[in-house]
Amino acid sequence: METDICLHFFMSNAGVYLHIPFCKSRCSYCDFATDVYRDAATVERYVDALCVEVKNFQPQINADDADKIAVSDLRHLRLSAAKNLVDIDTVYFGGGTPSLLTPSQLEQILNVVHDTFDISPAAEITMEMNPATVTPETLAEYKALGVNRASFGVQTFNDRALKLLARGHDANDARKTFRMLRDAGFENVSFDLIAGLPRQTLEDWRRNLDEALKLSPEHISLYLLEIHAGTPLAEQVRSGRQPQPDDELAAEMYELMLDKLAAAGYEQCEISNFARAGFESRHNTKYWRLDPVFGFGVSAHSFDGQMRYANERDTAKYVESMENKNSAEVTREQIDLASEFAFLGLRMENGIDLVEYKDRFEIDLFEKYNSELAALADADLIEIGHGRLRLTRKGKLFSNEVFAIFV
Repeated sequence: METDICLHFFMSNAGVYLHIPFCKSRCSYCDFATDVYRDAATVERYVDALCVEVKNFQPQINADDADKIAVSDLRHLRLSAAKNLVDIDTVYFGGGTPSLLTPSQLEQILNVVHDTFDISPAAEITMEMNPATVTPETLAEYKALGVNRASFGVQTFNDRALKLLARGHDANDARKTFRMLRDAGFENVSFDLIAGLPRQTLEDWRRNLDEALKLSPEHISLYLLEIHAGTPLAEQVRSGRQPQPDDELAAEMYELMLDKLAAAGYEQCEISNFARAGFESRHNTKYWRLDPVFGFGVSAHSFDGQMRYANERDTAKYVESMENKNSAEVTREQIDLASEFAFLGLRMENGIDLVEYKDRFEIDLFEKYNSELAALADADLIEIGHGRLRLTRKGKLFSNEVFAIFV
């Protein structure tokens, strides 16, 4: 009986996300849960709390499933190690700046992750890194510990813009760090770049793209700047010290990005993500396909296939909660799976497989959203063909208007 139950609850191809909030300085546009790195003891205490949270992980069993299981068997499941129930094929260190971790701290976390979960030998293990936060020695140690993908926060190759963003590095630091990654043997590197920065021209953006393509990373994430309330950049815009974002210019930058990356041989995986064949981010794809991802650390979010839950957003409160209560969870909600799968799936270049959608949710999209989809098709925002619903090129620019019908 125990074997049957474990097979019923076994979860394959799930991901693990680990949030490392510490940064050398806080970027002017940043709205993430981050803290400035002040002392080693604070980081050590956080790492210990994070490891406790991973160790305490148990797969959730929803009420419908629990009703079908005998009490004795349910007790067995709740006490079973997650290693017996969850198969992990992606691990992602996000932040913050995870590359501020020492190799011994990274090893401590990875040991706990391997002890808790069944990690595939071919797992994609990503670490976000910022320029000027690593050395050849630390990169070699990260790689020896299993990190095989670097997500590299360049943002821009313009030194003036980097100062405005308070990034704490210059363009030459980015070039040097990229060379160090290659020298350390990293064959899967992703670049982050931001378009639509204050006073950024189309020609500035073209130069950024040219510089990134010259370095030839395997994956590129290109984002349009968003101004979040409460950030220093939002205050600069509000007070008139920096101009309001120009939506028309941002659209031109996006169009230029699509053309240049396609010409350079990159395939568009998702609205903002491009990769050479075989180098798509396996971890990020889980979010767009609503695959399970278990998050650990301050502000981390988890999705177990049914429920979404989130941790405390303040780092000090997170650590105190873990030390005093062995839990930092603050919210849990049942989500509308059919709705989220629709608009998240549409973010991907291949869009939604309509037969798969109907089989999974027992909903015919055309019956439910007939008039809305017809209007979007007339506006050239979506296209339907070969059993798939996809955004058009124009639809990628106005994706929020498309997603709104599913919310």
